Amino acid sequence: MQAIQPHRITVGRDEDAREIAALYRPAAGAHGPGVVWLGGYRSDMTGGKAVAVCAHQGEKGAACLRFDYSGHGASGGEFRKGTISRWLDESLAMFDRFTEGPQILAGSSMGCWIALRLVQELARRGDEGRVAGLVLIAPAPDFTTELMEPELTEAQRAALASQGYFEEPTPYGPDPNVYTRDLFEDGARNRVLDGIIDVKAPVRILQGMEDPDVPWRHALKLVEHLPATNVEVTLIRDGDHRLSRPEDIARILAAIDAIAEQATA
Repeated sequence: MQAIQPHRITVGRDEDAREIAALYRPAAGAHGPGVVWLGGYRSDMTGGKAVAVCAHQGEKGAACLRFDYSGHGASGGEFRKGTISRWLDESLAMFDRFTEGPQILAGSSMGCWIALRLVQELARRGDEGRVAGLVLIAPAPDFTTELMEPELTEAQRAALASQGYFEEPTPYGPDPNVYTRDLFEDGARNRVLDGIIDVKAPVRILQGMEDPDVPWRHALKLVEHLPATNVEVTLIRDGDHRLSRPEDIARILAAIDAIAEQATA
């Protein structure tokens, strides 16, 4: 098993430069596609799912990349400057810097939105063959327009207009979540649920039906925008948003292995 290698890579230039922290385990020989882990909003690369996925890849001798978006975890940059476009640019930079050959994009929550946009950007430049498949966990594409905007209170709308952000408490940590006007405006420019997302690779979706943040029907709406073949959804009746219980992680690893097996068949 190859050792995990820590890296810090500068993305952007001049005043927009930020250091992105990454953990990369290279492949130990030819053992199937690598995995690129794409975390959720305010999550980091040391979370239980990310660690488990990369450990599993290491046991197979396959590569795994995980990193923190700017303003997250060990990376530099200001969180309030974060947008889907900004985090997508960082994901593309990490993909280009570290990966070789086919990769499985494994996303969690907002990371699924980043994964779908990454597929589109890779296809735009002729690299769609680099995507071996997608594993999407509690997918939250277009969450700003589809899930948040309809539920904004008058006070939140006023705060976005007057100060450019609002805060709300979260059960996932002591600090409140911060949502900016830039995030909402940029999210509208990065919508993926406005046509068919042309993924030419297997897609496996895992969604908890007790998820308080992303309704399970949102996962089914995503399916309507994916190709008609090679897309499978697993609804977990008692699953929450994190899907980090041992049985949930086992499902995630099984989905990755199934895609890897197809890629090497």
